[in-house]
Amino acid sequence: MARLENKVAIITGAASGMGLAAVKLFAKEGAKVVATDIAVEQLKEVTAFIEGEVICAELDVTSEEHWEQVIVKAKEAFGKVDVLVNNAGVSFHKTLLEETLNGWNRTINLNLTSVFLGMQKVIPYMQENGSGSIINCVSLAAIIGSADNGAAAYAAAKGGVRALSKHAAINFAKDNIRVNSIYPGAILTGAAERHGVTSREVLGKAFEGTIPLPPFAGEALDIANGYLYLASDESKFVTGEELIIDGGWSSK
Repeated sequence: MARLENKVAIITGAASGMGLAAVKLFAKEGAKVVATDIAVEQLKEVTAFIEGEVICAELDVTSEEHWEQVIVKAKEAFGKVDVLVNNAGVSFHKTLLEETLNGWNRTINLNLTSVFLGMQKVIPYMQENGSGSIINCVSLAAIIGSADNGAAAYAAAKGGVRALSKHAAINFAKDNIRVNSIYPGAILTGAAERHGVTSREVLGKAFEGTIPLPPFAGEALDIANGYLYLASDESKFVTGEELIIDGGWSSK
């Protein structure tokens, strides 16, 4: 079933993990996808054999110029932009007392300023279309103090994304632009695999007793499925929503 037929989607952080899973799923569901990442050569390699209409673009999410170039590229290739998935982000595990000002600024730029820039640059194009869907990847660190693994700046940045998403949802509803957020819990991604975590079951061992739903960890496709729902017309009356995909962690 082509749940995203005739939709054009920009996805950030698409070279691995949840972003790559979203590119594959969106293309399968009929979307025309602009896959973006700072690691553009890796991005091209991992998307080369995806069936469907997928183009790659280099994107430093902290660069205003890069954002403008990517959105122009999307419009030139496909004529419009219907969906933006702000998936890219990174966590540096330093506590409030350990963090430096440079580290703080870097984390805020990568996780919060990037979302601000993406929304600011894409919304005028969505206003031209008369509709749009923006999906921002937040984190349980924005709502649970014990979920940030000691990463103070990351928690603050994701809290900012949470508030900014609500702001945009209210202020652009009149333009039929929906803004929603996804809150991943413990998810097996490329970052986890690079640290020797090879399966959901292995990752889940660290969360047994914290997450109630076996195997106590999710996979990238779980998040991509959430992105898909919020990008599709199935969620046409949903905005300002916080979709938590965490195996019950936040409910415990």
